[in-house]
Amino acid sequence: MAARLRGLGALLAVFGLVFMAAGAFALFKTQEGYRSLAAFSAAQGVELTYNDEGQLVDRGETEGAQAIMGLLTTEWGYPVNTAELDPNDPVVNTGSEYMFQMATVAYHTLNGAQTIVLTEDVEYKGELFTAGTYEFAVDGRYWADFDRAHPLEGPARAQAWTGVAHALIAELGVGTVTASALQMGLGLAGLFAGVGGTFFLFGLGLVWATLGAVEKELVPALRPVGVTA
Repeated sequence: MAARLRGLGALLAVFGLVFMAAGAFALFKTQEGYRSLAAFSAAQGVELTYNDEGQLVDRGETEGAQAIMGLLTTEWGYPVNTAELDPNDPVVNTGSEYMFQMATVAYHTLNGAQTIVLTEDVEYKGELFTAGTYEFAVDGRYWADFDRAHPLEGPARAQAWTGVAHALIAELGVGTVTASALQMGLGLAGLFAGVGGTFFLFGLGLVWATLGAVEKELVPALRPVGVTA
């Protein structure tokens, strides 16, 4: 029995080494991903702006950054990790930084105003829009919230939610997903290493605990001469 337990312990130790090797490989690939993401972000040169006190600002004002953060955390429900917002490293390369930059693009799009020029009178649903220049407030409208048949809303939608705005949001979204996936990879590496270390230590402990029992089994029992078993 002791020999079998010792063999089982050795097998568990081997399994532990395999899991630890998998954890090391996952960590290596995750670090590769982090380096690639950081290099891509640095190449683009997109940075968040902080004041001298280390507070986020937008167009020089902390109020603007607070409004953007409100959009991100309240309306979008994103759990911002403040540790990822580092004034000493303003380059956008973490999940929270990517999401804040995405919210910045969306915030200014949602709260902007577009100039619409009608060259002729247009009637729409019983309302007459005479030829002239109109200032149309986006007023928090997303792409799908506009009435594209409306003589003012239709052109305003195309002017506000341009291809550039959509492309920037899409690119920043990819950065967010990549950063989140790398965090999951880091967690997976830790999980593999933890499980592997547990198996390895348990296996070694089982081998160590059964060493004495195996030695006793190998020593023949001595009986006095003339004494039958």
